[in-house]
Amino acid sequence: MDYSNYEIYDFDHVGAFNMSTGFKERSYQAHWHSYGEILLVAPSETNIYCIGKNTYELDTDDIVIVWPMEMHSTVDANREDSLVIQFSNAFINSLFDLRRIMHMYRNLHTVCVKSHPELAAKLKDIIFQMRDIFVAERSDREIRCCMLLMEFMLTLYEYRKELTPELSEEDTPSFGGDVMKRMLMVTDYIKNNLTADDLSQTAMAQMAGISREYFSRIFKNVTGMNYSKWLNMIRLEKATALLAEEGRTLTEVAMLSGFQSIPSFNRVFREEKGMAPGEYRSLFVGSGK
Repeated sequence: MDYSNYEIYDFDHVGAFNMSTGFKERSYQAHWHSYGEILLVAPSETNIYCIGKNTYELDTDDIVIVWPMEMHSTVDANREDSLVIQFSNAFINSLFDLRRIMHMYRNLHTVCVKSHPELAAKLKDIIFQMRDIFVAERSDREIRCCMLLMEFMLTLYEYRKELTPELSEEDTPSFGGDVMKRMLMVTDYIKNNLTADDLSQTAMAQMAGISREYFSRIFKNVTGMNYSKWLNMIRLEKATALLAEEGRTLTEVAMLSGFQSIPSFNRVFREEKGMAPGEYRSLFVGSGK
């Protein structure tokens, strides 16, 4: 994953939910971010989007779903009238059922009117309810919109039998809810204990109560990447947050993010983000982006 295309969006300032529209440009470059997006496609002769390696040519009122950490772009579409919902990954991770739904559908990126007319209509109605509440600027709009976001995800889940054929067999989880809970318990532990003495795959497999080989296979199924890659990604997320704190030295940032040495921190940071930590701080944090 090219971290140089990371789009900074700080949900600490805007909360768990945001909505935007009215962009004049019909295209937007490839980028990714830690929050998810739901997009309602607007009327246009052409609406082309890319998510990962796939390109989608969509119709009016089709729905696009971009899960957190996915590379995506708008090739040519009516961005001025489309509705874009942005939701915090932390919000999704706060409830086991939401995380389970996200993992179940992580390879589902479109809900099309032609193939799923009833579901698309229900999801569009929920999106419009979110819009009406959001633009009214009610004092309780965030919690109401988040409730509707949960309804959106629950509606997807209720149509799981209809949607399953669109996912390849290898994308369908081959393990039960108990294993999923164990894996999510492990990932939560890691996120909250990046400075722990032993975060090896063997230790985490023991924590989950499964063999190392099974842990490795299931972990990639759940997260979409191998364990070492995911661990570095989580450490870098922590590091970028710490780099924004005034007074933190690069050594402190590295240690608090779980890196064992400055050289390894610099190497991983440069490999993933295309620049050194100090450069990142100057370009992104110092510029106020």
